[in-house]
Amino acid sequence: MYASSPTQRFSLSLLFNLSSSLLRSIMDSFSDQRRKRNHLSPPLFLSFSILLSLFLFLNHFHYSFHSSTSHSLLLSTPLRLHHGILFPHHVLLTLSNPHHTLPPPNHLQCLFYTPLNHLHVEPVLSTDRFDQLSSIVRCPLPATSSNFSAVDLRRRGDPGGGTLAALDNQTVLSWNNLAYVAELDGDTAVVFVKGLNLRPHRISDPTRFQCHFGLTGSQNAAFSITTKAVTVAQEVVRCSLPHSIKNYHDKAEEISQITVTVSHVTGHVRHPVREVMPSVARVHGYTARNNGGARKNKHELCACTMVWNQARALREWVMYHSWLGVERWFVYDNNSDADDGIDGVVKDLDAKGYNVSRVTWPWIKTQEAGFSHCALKAKEHCNWVAFFDVDEFFHFPNELGDRKNALRSVVSNLSSSNSVAEIRTECRSFGPSGLRSHPKRGVSLGYTCRVRSSERHKSIVRPEMIDASLLNVVHHFELREGYGHRNIGEGSMVVNHYKYQVWESFKAKFHRRAATYVVDWHQDLCKASKDRVPGLGTQAVEPADWRFRFCEVWDTGLRDFLLSNFVDPVTGLMPWETSNERED
Repeated sequence: MYASSPTQRFSLSLLFNLSSSLLRSIMDSFSDQRRKRNHLSPPLFLSFSILLSLFLFLNHFHYSFHSSTSHSLLLSTPLRLHHGILFPHHVLLTLSNPHHTLPPPNHLQCLFYTPLNHLHVEPVLSTDRFDQLSSIVRCPLPATSSNFSAVDLRRRGDPGGGTLAALDNQTVLSWNNLAYVAELDGDTAVVFVKGLNLRPHRISDPTRFQCHFGLTGSQNAAFSITTKAVTVAQEVVRCSLPHSIKNYHDKAEEISQITVTVSHVTGHVRHPVREVMPSVARVHGYTARNNGGARKNKHELCACTMVWNQARALREWVMYHSWLGVERWFVYDNNSDADDGIDGVVKDLDAKGYNVSRVTWPWIKTQEAGFSHCALKAKEHCNWVAFFDVDEFFHFPNELGDRKNALRSVVSNLSSSNSVAEIRTECRSFGPSGLRSHPKRGVSLGYTCRVRSSERHKSIVRPEMIDASLLNVVHHFELREGYGHRNIGEGSMVVNHYKYQVWESFKAKFHRRAATYVVDWHQDLCKASKDRVPGLGTQAVEPADWRFRFCEVWDTGLRDFLLSNFVDPVTGLMPWETSNERED
C-alpha cells in the first residue's frame, strides 16, 4: 500500500479545508436546484469533478508550478524554476532547491527568448540562497531587446540544451504589483506587498483588504481560504490565520508550501472591484503563539541594517559596536554584487563569535518593509533592536561614556520601563575631511570633520512594543498605545554619521536609494527633499571642491578614543584591520 508523507497528508488536510466552504455552497445550491429539477447542472458537476481531481492529484503533488526538472545543472539535485520577477534592470528567478547547492554565477547563463524565438544570452549577475527551500538567480535584462517572452537558465558552455523549463509571459511577474514575502507572527500572517500605493507614514483602513491562503502554485481563488486584514500600513498587510494553519503550527516544512496573497477593493464606491495581487510569497517563520514570541534568555541588544556592496565596511562597524554591547546582528543584503564578498565577511565574523546573520533581501526600494521584517525576525531573540546603517557609529562624547558595553547599559536601564519603548539619538554628519581616497584604517579614524548642526535621529526599539502595523519611517517605528520614546542628549550619546565620504564611495548613492518613499537622485523630482545633497544635481559628477565640503567643525573624539583603546600594541593594527590592508 502506498504510504503518504507528512507533507502529503498535510496537503490533503489543507485542501479539505480549502474546499470545504466551496463544497458546502455547492451542496446548498444543489439542494435548491433539486426542488426545481432532478438532475445536476453542468456547473455543479464540473465543480465536483474539480474537487475529486484535486484530491487524487495531491497524492503525486510535488509543489512545482510552471517548472520541470533539470539534470544538466546538478545531476544529483534537480532544480525547479518557479517564478520570474521583472525588475527595472534585471529579472529575478526563484528556484526550488532543498539541498542548498547551486552552481556559482560564472557557471550559468541567462537565456532570453523573444516572441520571434530569437535568443539573447546574458551572464548571471548573482546566485544566492533565499530560504530553506529555494534559491534565487539574478539575470540582467538584454541590452539589445527589452521585449522577451521567456527566460531560462543553462550551464555555461552547454549551448545544445540542458536548460530548465522556460518561463512564459504569464509567469514573469511585474515587481510593481506583487506579494513577495510572508511571515507568521502569532495568530496572524504578515504579508509584504508591492503596488498597493498606500499613503506613506500612516496606517490605512484594513476593512478594504483580505488575505488568501492556498497551496503553492494554486492560482484558483475558489480553492483558497480567505481571512480579513487586521492592520494595513504602507507595504505591510497583517491578516488573521486560518484555523487549518494554526492547527499545523509545529509543521514548518509543510506550512512553507502555502502561498498567501492579498486582495484589496478598488474603483468607485458604487462599483467596487476586488483586485487580487499576484504572489510569490510563501508562509514562513511560525512564532510560538501561546506566548506571543516570548523566549527565555533573549539578547539584550541586537542590530539590524540593510546593505548594498558594503562588505568592506562591515568588519569595522560590527567589531566596534560589539564592544559597545551589541550581541546579535541581522544584515539584510539588498542585491550586493557577486564580487562584493559580503557572504565571506559575514561568515568570517560569525566564525569569530560575533553572531552575524545575513538575510537575502532581493526586493528593491523596500527599506521600510525590510526593517518591519527584521523587527518580526528579531522579536523572538532580542529585547532591543538598533536600526542603523554601516556608516553610522554610536559615540559617547563625555569622558565617562565610552566604555565597554556602554550602549547595552543604556537600553538595559530602560528595559523595565512601562512607558519607554524607543530611544532616539541625534546624528552628526561628517564630510570627506579633505581625503581623496577611502581611509584604509576605517571611516571612524579617517573622517574627522563634520557639519555643525545635528541631523535627524536613529532609533533603538523594543520590538515587542512596536505597533501591530509595523509602520516605520526608517528612522523610527510606530509604537503600541501607551508607549513613547526617550531622547538622549548629544552630550551623552550621539551617532557619528560618515555620510559624505570620498567621491569614489559616495557616488554609489546615485545608483538607487533604498527607502520606498525617497526619490532616486538621478530623477529630476523632489529637489527640495532633505534626502538630497545640497549642491548636487541629478548626475553623479564630482564637484571640484567635494573633499572640502561639509567641514565646519573638526571632531576627533571617536578617533582619539579608538586609537587610545583599540590599537594592538604589537602589530599597531585596529581589530578590523589586516596587515595586507596596511601594506596596500
